[in-house]
Amino acid sequence: MKNNMEKTTKILVDEHKNILKVVDVIEHECDLVESGKKLDKDFFIKAIYFIRNYADKFHHAKEEDILFKELLKDSVQERLHCNPIEQMLHEHEKGRNFVKLTETGVKKGNSKKVIEDARNYINLIRDHIYKEDNILYPMSDEALDKKTQKDILDRFSKADKLKDKDKKKCLLIVNEFKKR
Repeated sequence: MKNNMEKTTKILVDEHKNILKVVDVIEHECDLVESGKKLDKDFFIKAIYFIRNYADKFHHAKEEDILFKELLKDSVQERLHCNPIEQMLHEHEKGRNFVKLTETGVKKGNSKKVIEDARNYINLIRDHIYKEDNILYPMSDEALDKKTQKDILDRFSKADKLKDKDKKKCLLIVNEFKKR
């Protein structure tokens, strides 16, 4: 039973690793701007594109539209010792808001606002990913049966194919940012 779900959660954990790589570069860029470097609007526009398309539309969509919906079913709920889904959804929304605020700061060329909102996003997403990787996903491993796990894998695969072009562009951004 666990083997299939470990693959499912491994997919999400691997996506988290890409998100964290970009977040680390965003943090470094914030440090540089705080040290007097001019705000690099193009960098932040790319970072926002990555967050919206990879972290949100690609990764969060799998969680919200597939995994979380399975975990909210009554038959699964009774096997969970608690249900953190509502909190995870709240944090997804909070993250989207920080990204929107960061984008507003970029458009206005307001370095202070960009740094403040980008750092708020960074702190939120790191904490959020920790909770998912260390609490939610292990709970999922235990609560979901073999058939459901296989179904989730199939649905993840279909979701990946629908967003393949955007995913490739986002992975290019990850590679580009690694060189910064």
